Amino acid sequence: MENQMDALHHSGVEIVHYLQVNYKTSQDWFVFISFAADLRNTFFILFPIWFHLCESVGIKLIWVAVIGDWLNLVFKWILFGQRPYWWVHDTDYYNNISAPIIEQFPVTCETGPGSPSGHAMGSAGIYYVVVTALITLLLKKNKSFSFQKRCFQALLWSGFWAIQACVCLSRVFLAAHFPHQVICGVIAGMVVAEVFEHIQSIYKASLNNYIYTTLFLFCFALGFYLVLKTVGVDLLWTIEKAKRWCSQPDWIHIDTTPFAGLLRNLGIFFGLGLALNSQMYKDSCQEKQDRSFSYRLCCIIASLLVLHLFDSFKPPTKVEMIFYALSFCKSAAVPLTCVAIIPYCISQIVNRKEKVL
Repeated sequence: MENQMDALHHSGVEIVHYLQVNYKTSQDWFVFISFAADLRNTFFILFPIWFHLCESVGIKLIWVAVIGDWLNLVFKWILFGQRPYWWVHDTDYYNNISAPIIEQFPVTCETGPGSPSGHAMGSAGIYYVVVTALITLLLKKNKSFSFQKRCFQALLWSGFWAIQACVCLSRVFLAAHFPHQVICGVIAGMVVAEVFEHIQSIYKASLNNYIYTTLFLFCFALGFYLVLKTVGVDLLWTIEKAKRWCSQPDWIHIDTTPFAGLLRNLGIFFGLGLALNSQMYKDSCQEKQDRSFSYRLCCIIASLLVLHLFDSFKPPTKVEMIFYALSFCKSAAVPLTCVAIIPYCISQIVNRKEKVL
């Protein structure tokens, strides 16, 4: 089994080397794709836009992103996946032959296990939701099965697969993942998104549902980590690998550690529950049906601007527990601001103007 995995990893390293040598001029494009596929852009860009255009899609995006990334963390802890940038130096496979030269980049040195790819899994899940939402909206407007509709569906799914191909190639080019890891990530992300296509209870979940789900996700991950640690299995073994083999120490960031991502996502999830069950959201929701597209557009623009300011705030990293706590609070403020505070404030401003007129 070990020999088979070494052979699989070797073939993956060969592909990484091939891409880096033959597509060197596309380096900036691959780095950008990797940045764009980060779940942070789902929370700070896609979610505000979709929530104010179609609330159900926005809510589903958060559930798919958070639950999908939590499952990704559990899978990574179970599968113990290597990453190319450290495996090529750490393995005994190249004792008798020269190892391929693998270049590293500022976004290469992630500290968690590599399988399945979180970028690929998140991207597949999120854009699967977006594509199915657009197709559903098309069906509502035009129930007849026309040639134009077929072309539109084909165009959307072609775009979906083009995005996934770019994300997968990007992560392999950057030596952050092996090819089999990104393929598994895409499949897993689509499965998670498809499951949530059939779960309607998420749109009417109470605050208690969000609280209990948040606690369960955190306690399960923490308990799983502690149980395995007591039997001698260190789930944070990859951090030492990253520190040892990353070519630039300043490329290693605490926000790429498993628990940093977990708390960041749970903060988003908990904040969504607070927002959807807040009085401000209920008050603004009562008038939303009468609001024009310009009102929704104002909410989108204001949300994107405010969330951009949020994103510019970087919690201090000297004390890990303080960093984790501030990351959770910062993330919780994102949906709370986007869903409750901004729509409420804009509706109050509009109401005052209408009364004056």
